[in-house]
Amino acid sequence: MTFHPKKSYSKKEIIACSNGELFTQEGDGKLPLNKLLMFDEITNIDNLSGAYNKGSIDATLNINPDLWFFKYHFKDDPVMPGCLGLDAMWQLLGFFLLWSGLHGSGRALGADEIKFFGQVLPHAKKVAYKIDIRRIISRGAIVGVADGEMFVDGKKIYSAKRLKVGLFKDPQNF
Repeated sequence: MTFHPKKSYSKKEIIACSNGELFTQEGDGKLPLNKLLMFDEITNIDNLSGAYNKGSIDATLNINPDLWFFKYHFKDDPVMPGCLGLDAMWQLLGFFLLWSGLHGSGRALGADEIKFFGQVLPHAKKVAYKIDIRRIISRGAIVGVADGEMFVDGKKIYSAKRLKVGLFKDPQNF
């Protein structure tokens, strides 16, 4: 694997990734577009740290009461849907695979031991994500496996073991 030399990414660079303009091979790196992109900044990415010494990625999302999901989830009881936090972890694992020099379009493949023990409310200020890479399988199929945690204003509220993301040359045939 050829790791990208950059260790942090701004919102502008992350949106370039959403548009397929950040990584070198055509079609690579298409994160969801802005409304479904669940982080604003990647504060650190590397291939040596983390709980398993195989790499980690840290990112943040700035929270404000005007975010679209607060209006729609639930009536008179606004909260960030848990699935969006989980999706952020998959998004970050997919980004790590592309940053690692692997190619394809990412798709979430599952996770084990998902736990929610808190929530993101409109008065929160910042969500932080920590993803620890467990392994990357690149033998024909490309699959990344990682553990993830999500924090709101410093308090751990979600965890997921063995998040899995695959990279596919043609995701239409997935």
